[in-house]
Amino acid sequence: MNGPPDRLVAPKLVEGDAAELVLRPQTLDDFVGQKQVRENLKIFIAAAKARGEALDHVLFHGPPGLGKTTLAQIVAREMGAGFRATSGPVIQKAGDLAAQLTNLQPYDVLFIDEIHRLNPAIEEVLYPAMEDFQLDLMIGEGPAARSVRIELPPFTLVGATTRSGLMTRPLRERFGIPLRMVFYEPAELETIVQRAARVLKMPMARDGGAEIARRSRGTPRVANRLLRRVRDFAAVGGHVVVDSKVADDALVRLEVDSRGLDAMDRRYLACIAENYGGGPVGAETLAAALSEQRDVIEDVIEPYLMQLGLLMRTPRGRLLSEAGYRHLGLALPSEQKRQLDLLASGGPVGET
Repeated sequence: MNGPPDRLVAPKLVEGDAAELVLRPQTLDDFVGQKQVRENLKIFIAAAKARGEALDHVLFHGPPGLGKTTLAQIVAREMGAGFRATSGPVIQKAGDLAAQLTNLQPYDVLFIDEIHRLNPAIEEVLYPAMEDFQLDLMIGEGPAARSVRIELPPFTLVGATTRSGLMTRPLRERFGIPLRMVFYEPAELETIVQRAARVLKMPMARDGGAEIARRSRGTPRVANRLLRRVRDFAAVGGHVVVDSKVADDALVRLEVDSRGLDAMDRRYLACIAENYGGGPVGAETLAAALSEQRDVIEDVIEPYLMQLGLLMRTPRGRLLSEAGYRHLGLALPSEQKRQLDLLASGGPVGET
């Protein structure tokens, strides 16, 4: 489920992110980060071009906001081919998919975002198209129904998903080039912020870029969004150059702290620490206490907190870690320390 639309650090695309399009790199050489993915793609693209073939089907999987759509567009550009884009939920009928496939030119790239949300019946039509470049369709109904086979030009299907585990195994195995996207390092994000600032003709000091990168949750989309908001504060405040102080002042006013946590994250941590003694506390209890839905808690708030080591999911519920207490500026209670020591010395920790 998507996070609240007004959340500045949400990694998914939200309304107002259209300005991000001008900040996207156009070639693999311009693309920052994902070193192994980039290097492998360069080799696969060069080999396909040398043989005069369509690139094998590519699957990008990983968290949202890491550049899967951008890389799909770059693949088409590097291949010198056309680019068509759609998404899994949009393709409702076999005819919708047939319309997309029959309009492709040889070696074109068809990009399907959120491919894990494809209808299973659509997948069955897609399999022969991916393997044999043929489309098998049923025309008509009842006794008059007949099967029609349509030959397709060689094409490359590029799929993107944030949940590869939800893809059916037959579909996943038909992608010859599966590539996992990972979170970006702060130095990579700083380079992305500096490049975006140049595109926006915004004077940016090095420490200003580092300040924004540090709070971007390892995600270029969040970095670009924070950069645009910092630019607004700098313009209205009359700052010619954005340095670390200008960036920090703007991000503090936006309630994004030094580790990229926003007001919702801190409210969640404070609720566990102050209302439930640091835990363990169940997800349903937290959802009721925070007036949020359980899937928002589990899919939107908790992943980044667990990534930073501020929160633990245990068989008994959510438990604030020692780092979580430190982040809130609170001392770790002795009872909580005993629980954490017990968990550290015990067996594997499950989830609720």
